[in-house]
Amino acid sequence: MDVNSRALEPRGLKKVAQLIDKGVRIPNPLTVDIDDAVDIDNISSDGVVIGPGCRIRGRRTVISAGCVLADEAPMTIQDCQLGAGVKLKGGFAQDAVFLAGANMGSGAHVRAGTILEEEASAAHTVGLKQTILMPFVTLGSLINFCDVLMAGGTSRSDHSEVGSSYIHFNFTPDGDKTTASLFGDVPHGVLLNRHPIFLGGQGGTVGPVATGFGTVVGAGSILRDDVPYEDQLILPAPLAGRQRPLVPHSYTKLDRIIARNVTYLGNLSALQAWYHQIRRLFMSRDRLSGLVWQGALDNLVSARTERVKRLKSLVGKVQPTDAGRAQLIDNRDAFLSSLEAVDSPAPADVVRLCGAAASAGDEYLDVIRAFDETARNQVVEWLGGIVTAQQSRAQNVIDHLPLPF
Repeated sequence: MDVNSRALEPRGLKKVAQLIDKGVRIPNPLTVDIDDAVDIDNISSDGVVIGPGCRIRGRRTVISAGCVLADEAPMTIQDCQLGAGVKLKGGFAQDAVFLAGANMGSGAHVRAGTILEEEASAAHTVGLKQTILMPFVTLGSLINFCDVLMAGGTSRSDHSEVGSSYIHFNFTPDGDKTTASLFGDVPHGVLLNRHPIFLGGQGGTVGPVATGFGTVVGAGSILRDDVPYEDQLILPAPLAGRQRPLVPHSYTKLDRIIARNVTYLGNLSALQAWYHQIRRLFMSRDRLSGLVWQGALDNLVSARTERVKRLKSLVGKVQPTDAGRAQLIDNRDAFLSSLEAVDSPAPADVVRLCGAAASAGDEYLDVIRAFDETARNQVVEWLGGIVTAQQSRAQNVIDHLPLPF
């Protein structure tokens, strides 16, 4: 149903009318709710479609050219930043960032700290929070995949994938969420040249774990341990039945839990550096893409805040049963301070290469995938050094607790 924009203003739909006048396609405007905080200058008029039942909220909301909302079911977005060509087919998203070409099916439930990079996607009924999917990563349906960073793959036809009905178990019986898992890593993942990771459907991962690129976990499996090597087929054996006394807050694998969290934070530091120094060159061509870039940086800060908060809570429950744990408790504040973001300058040759390509109008994905071996090695050394520096900071504070980095 198309309605003349002037007929909408008396109905309290002034912003809907303004968007129609700009050229945004709103097939059923009487069903669309746009709150007063939304800046319509942050909504492109170029090919944007806002379908029936949409609710758009928040002063930080950005909708770039070619975005389509509510193609399958009503969609609510609040303070989200959408890059060009994003398709959100139905559901709810708040404080999330979707880069160019990202898409989700109906029933989406996407919350703070989430970033879907270029062409990352999910089918219907997927829940995400504090989730970072690097380009092309694909999720099936009926998935809960919170507190995760996943990389791997080279294109839409060669991508990391999570099968339907998969769960990342991110909450422990002790009430902890120091459980963020790393599938692949940032230093290699940003280069878009590694083997994809496959997590088979009807399965799950008990975080925190870290896996190498090329990992394949069989359908119906529960992954509980790290996969430190690349290109491994994993078919975990079912746990043997047992019954034994349970000691709350015993943290029998405390060193591993802390190490995985510190490494995760190191990868967040590496990704922040990448956004600051490389992605910025490609996302500052116009005002809306700059706002999307800023939204992604904000979410990386949010992700770091979440991880430090969860570590602080964990340390507060640890008992001083040995020298390492006693040192951790005594040096809690210094340990938490060691988790502040690490940064270092990008290789000058890589910055020049990307700056020239961005100025020439070349696309980010094409430029990164065309890096020669020298540029790739420089990026891995730079970003890998950031991860290592984050690990070293923590280890220097709690040297009595051997961390298995």
